[in-house]
Amino acid sequence: MNKRFCSYPFALLLFVQLSCMNSTKQTSLIKDPAAIDAVVEEYVNNGSFPLLYMRIESADGEIAYEHQVVNDSLLPNTNIDGDSWFRIWSMSKIVTICLLLDLVEDGLLTLDDPVVKYIPEFKDMKIAVNTEGVPLANYANDYFKNAGGFAEEYENNPTLSSNSCPIKLIDNSEVMTVEHLINHQAGFYYATTPFQCLNEMVDSKDFNSLKSNEEIIAEMAEMPLIMVPGSDYFYGTNTTVLGFVAERASGKNLQELLNERIKIPLGIEGLRYKLTPEINLLPTFSGKNGSLRFAQKEELDILGANTVDYSQESKTFLGGEGMLGTTKGYAKFLRMLLNHGVLNGHRFLDKSTVEQIYSPHTQLENEWGYNGYNLWVSSDKDLELGYGDEGLWRGGGYEQTNFWVDPKRKLVGLIMSQMFEVPQQGHNRDNHIRGAVYKQLFKSEAAPIK
Repeated sequence: MNKRFCSYPFALLLFVQLSCMNSTKQTSLIKDPAAIDAVVEEYVNNGSFPLLYMRIESADGEIAYEHQVVNDSLLPNTNIDGDSWFRIWSMSKIVTICLLLDLVEDGLLTLDDPVVKYIPEFKDMKIAVNTEGVPLANYANDYFKNAGGFAEEYENNPTLSSNSCPIKLIDNSEVMTVEHLINHQAGFYYATTPFQCLNEMVDSKDFNSLKSNEEIIAEMAEMPLIMVPGSDYFYGTNTTVLGFVAERASGKNLQELLNERIKIPLGIEGLRYKLTPEINLLPTFSGKNGSLRFAQKEELDILGANTVDYSQESKTFLGGEGMLGTTKGYAKFLRMLLNHGVLNGHRFLDKSTVEQIYSPHTQLENEWGYNGYNLWVSSDKDLELGYGDEGLWRGGGYEQTNFWVDPKRKLVGLIMSQMFEVPQQGHNRDNHIRGAVYKQLFKSEAAPIK
């Protein structure tokens, strides 16, 4: 790799040194890697991100593009590559879903099974409703849909909170199924809802301070659901609970399932739940209030004041948020999906199961696309706005990690950072960077064959 150093203007006319590395040569996919480099570097140059690492691979693992850029003032002597470890947060979800679906293929459970078959502690959970008796998820979804761009802030929304707090509870009349968990239709939530009283309840539980999944289950059982299962869509800790179901159905923890069903047979090293002595995690940064700085511990508070416990001593395995991954390792997992369940000659999932993952399940009226099994599939809106193409499978994580799978061109892409809240100038990063990639791809496809 050839490493170059360059000085760029930073926010508020300060100057920092960025280290940039690009090992990409011109390929059949990427004719002008420097044009993509410039877009990637812009987001560190303008003070939005402390680091960015980007990688594109073909279906057989050939690197079509790779680039890293690091703010040396914040991260001196730091090199980022495909083997660097990241906290991937919600990029854990699709891994957990795939593990669960593998258990389904083996007959250990079905998607129609009631969740209480595996977690009987949830049998008496109530539904949180507003002053008019409307479940809170339905109330919030209708409110923001009708308000359009004129709504107040989402989290701790004053209007919704005043009409709902303190919360009222009603009995749950519907069966929560395993598939409801996959589709975020079960009623679990983070501490980021529009309802202040619900967020305070999650904060008070502080799930990441607990020492086992059994303790988390016991605390969750005391909380209300945000909707009647199956009645609506609400993003939350549903996949975390799905991981608990997988553990109880199999009799093994998620790390054991990951090792036995994905890592060892597929030859993937860069995925795990807990730290080893060899792993040095990058710090978390925050752009809250517009300035780039090291994040404070309590800022990453979607599950309470503490963040995920990655120590070997912890016995919590969070299927919705708790994984660590390298870009190289996660790219291999994505290539398994791209190859419809096969990697390195080993079939992990049936072709029909992978087709089920990217088939339409929720948010079917969204102009930007639809949700498969927690896998966003883009519409022609991306193509129209220059953000990529129709039919891309996409996902991301809390600290600004992002991926996409392009089944048409047989490639996977990842954009990685470790950043809590992005300043205004860094918004829309993934669309702009992906757009720069597809500008080249479309140009190559339109060129006459010589």
